[in-house]
Amino acid sequence: MTDLAQPPVMDASASGGMDGHLDIRVGTILEASPLPDTYHDTYRLRIDFGPHLGARTSAVRVNHRYTPSRLAGRQVCAIVNVPPRQIGPFRSEVLTLSMRDQKGEAVLIRPDSRVPDGGKLF
Repeated sequence: MTDLAQPPVMDASASGGMDGHLDIRVGTILEASPLPDTYHDTYRLRIDFGPHLGARTSAVRVNHRYTPSRLAGRQVCAIVNVPPRQIGPFRSEVLTLSMRDQKGEAVLIRPDSRVPDGGKLF
């Protein structure tokens, strides 16, 4: 089992060759399903980042707040220029962003209003 509770260490390799800048984009979750052989609250996502970037995969460890049916169709923010990460048999291509609430549970980062997929944080 992989522990997704520990945030990845960001170093020069996380810049993806973009001079130390992280490329944070918004995308719509197309599919969400439990990720086998990991914690019970870990899901694999397929996220559409628009025509320029296309669909990418991500693994997220969330809690009872999110279910696959509630995740599908939701927009989220992710870092799209990090190296892929192997989570058991699954390859996570982007890092979906979240923050902890007062209970320490993950809250996914998303725009207040619907925006075009692939939109870049500036």
